[in-house]
Amino acid sequence: MTFGRYRPGAARNVLIGALITCGSLGWALAAHAATAGSTPATASAQVTGSPADAPSPSDDAPSPPADAPSPSADAPSAGPAAPAPEAAPTPEAAPAEAYRFAVNPNLNDEVVGEVQMTEANQQDTLADIGRRFSVGYNEIHRANPGVDMWVPGAGRRVVLPTQFILPDAPPVGIVVNIAEMRLYYFAPRSHDGKQIVYTYPIGIGRVDWKTPSGVTTVVRKVINPVWRPPADILQEHRADGDPLPAEIRPGPDDPMGTRALYLGWPEYAIHGTNKPVGVGMRVSHGCMHLYPEEILQLYDLVPVGTPVRVVNQPFVFGWHRGDLYMQAFGPLDGDQRNWQTATRALLEQAMGPNIQKQLQARNEQVRWDLVLQLARDPRGIPVAITESNASLDEVLANARQVQNRSPDGAPPTAMQSTRRRLADRQ
Repeated sequence: MTFGRYRPGAARNVLIGALITCGSLGWALAAHAATAGSTPATASAQVTGSPADAPSPSDDAPSPPADAPSPSADAPSAGPAAPAPEAAPTPEAAPAEAYRFAVNPNLNDEVVGEVQMTEANQQDTLADIGRRFSVGYNEIHRANPGVDMWVPGAGRRVVLPTQFILPDAPPVGIVVNIAEMRLYYFAPRSHDGKQIVYTYPIGIGRVDWKTPSGVTTVVRKVINPVWRPPADILQEHRADGDPLPAEIRPGPDDPMGTRALYLGWPEYAIHGTNKPVGVGMRVSHGCMHLYPEEILQLYDLVPVGTPVRVVNQPFVFGWHRGDLYMQAFGPLDGDQRNWQTATRALLEQAMGPNIQKQLQARNEQVRWDLVLQLARDPRGIPVAITESNASLDEVLANARQVQNRSPDGAPPTAMQSTRRRLADRQ
């Protein structure tokens, strides 16, 4: 039985690498993915740990080449360039933890984290900053329209979309929202009912190799997995003139990385990667892959037998501090639902009957003008939709300015500047 749907490099002359499958990432990275911004600052209780700062890249790395490839079909559109916000206040605060949160289901609060703001260093790319704060390519790109993905520029203020509405799914085991390209692991509850939720950005399957939705379980765990490409992937590579070996052993060329959680779906897994820039992209043959440092943590947290639920929710809703919030990601390319002409009906359906009942019980009114505006221009930032003065601009204006370093307690990474890696390839 074969498990990995990964494909290591077909076009080795592209900027970041070649198309891989289910562990094999395809590098369709953007030379121009825009942004500028800010974000909201409401937060749940957060769990702290030991510090692990990301190393600062050197100052002499060259800019990426002008012919860098463009992002995948589902990369968020740049939109109009946003003006650079005013100079950041000083001193900057320590960043809030962005991957681990304490939640109490009895409080009916379904939003965790906080939107933050930081300043880019001279050698930063948005991809570097995203990884530093446990944010994927799609998330950092979408939150920062108008900012160059590869050369944001020293001193550029960058929105960190590190606040999340929990998916509409039972808070048990692993829940993946493929439209969000994010995984949530709900650890078992303590005796007092409190729960820790861990969340990580992921890469998912390409349009023609979709990551499936549904329910399965973790059936086995493997350290240093061997990737044995299934027959259909071998055939695809042969047709492309890029034949694959029958197996790829652990090491830097293994697209599955150093850890794998195999699922009850025979050819799918949750695993690491040897191409971390593809986290937050549709680049695999269906598997879900995490940053190398984050799969190490998830692997240790999740036991065999853990349920896995994969949902496709382009717009999520949840209560926070008495208001209903909406977070918009936008539908994936290939989503068969009629989002263009039946937007409001589908959004009402996405809210679900429980939220509709709570709105009536609280005598709250949804601001549908704001809801439709957020749906048309998804930024991946939660905004209150029952508060009369709420807006995305207000959320960004209130975002806390933080130091450009990994939050205390974040999984340690030996991340090297993306621009340095690109220079080393030339």
